Order: sequence, then structure tokens, then C-alpha cells
Amino acid sequence: MTSNALNVFGQPLEACCFEPATGFSRDGFCHHAAQDRGQHLLCAEVTQAFLDFSLQQGNDLITPRVLFQFPGLKAGDRWCLCVSRWLEAKDAGVAPPLMLASCHQEALSKIPLALLQAHSWQP
Repeated sequence: MTSNALNVFGQPLEACCFEPATGFSRDGFCHHAAQDRGQHLLCAEVTQAFLDFSLQQGNDLITPRVLFQFPGLKAGDRWCLCVSRWLEAKDAGVAPPLMLASCHQEALSKIPLALLQAHSWQP
């Protein structure tokens, strides 16, 4: 599966994750969608620190929710995150690393590329 969208480098957007299937449309990509109020544009490899932080903020990303096709996440999973939640996590010192080739270019309207690069995933 491919995408016509562009990533933060202006290149074709790469898939974030198919297992579990992420993205607002659960198509594996962090696509921009007008109906996605959360702007799930950032592909991250979630950490336990981030999952705990998100839970403390009232967003339980650990518990499965079948109704929303949400399997529940564990540390090491890749997931399309909301721009605002990632920024909150950054301010709290627990921002998970990003796979920039899978982050939608629309994220640049909220976050400078240099900041994204400072938090890019390093193998």
C-alpha cells in the first residue's frame, strides 16, 4: 500500500505501522484528514514513559477498545500520534521518538522541522 501524501521532507509519506493498523483511518499511514480533530500526523515508536504520561492526561492508549478498532499499545509499538499530545509529552520530557519519513508534512504547520529532527528515531 502506498500514499499520495508527502512527509516532512517533501517526499512520499511512508507507512507508519500495519500491525497494529494505525492512522485516523486505520490504513497504516499518518494521513491528514479534515475530520481528524486530533491531527494524528506524527508516527512515533511509543515508550512506556509516554504511555504512562498519556494515561495520566486521561488518554488511555494501553487498554484495547474494539469498538474503535484500537488494540491497545505497548512500548515499542508504532502509532500515529496527535500533534498536540506529542507536544505536551515533549514539554514533560517524555516525547517518544519519531519516524520522520512517516510523519505527514502538515505537522510542519505546528512543529518546526528542526524540533522533529531533534526527536527522530535512531536505530
